[in-house]
Amino acid sequence: MSVRFKGTDLRPVLAEVVVNQCRVVLVKDQGVYFLAERGERRPDGRQKLVAYAAGCNPDVDAFDDWWELARAELSGDDFGEFFVPHDGVFALILSGEGDLEVSSTATHLSLRAVTPTQKGT
Repeated sequence: MSVRFKGTDLRPVLAEVVVNQCRVVLVKDQGVYFLAERGERRPDGRQKLVAYAAGCNPDVDAFDDWWELARAELSGDDFGEFFVPHDGVFALILSGEGDLEVSSTATHLSLRAVTPTQKGT
C-alpha cells in the first residue's frame, strides 16, 4: 500500500520550491504532506502552500482515520525528509503528468508518478 498526493495539490508546492530554489519536504506529523523548505507563511505562522496525501489531512479527515493510514504506510514515527526538486518524479508532476505515490519500508521511501485518479474516487 501507499499514500497518494494529487498532482493538482502538489504542483503549486513544487512551483514554490522552484521559485525559492529550495528543497521539497515530505513531513509526517499532523498528517502527511509536502511543503517547500522556504515557503510563504500565513499570518498564524503556518506554511501557506501545503499538499496533503489523500486521507491524511487533519483539517478534513477524522483523526483516527488519517492517523491510522499514516502509521500503517509510513510508520508511527514523525519525520521530515528532504528531496531535491529536480528529481525526475517531481519534474513529471510539475509538468502536469499525474499524481505522486509514496510508499515505504523500514529503511526506504519510494516515490513514483502514477496516473491521476478519476474525480470522486
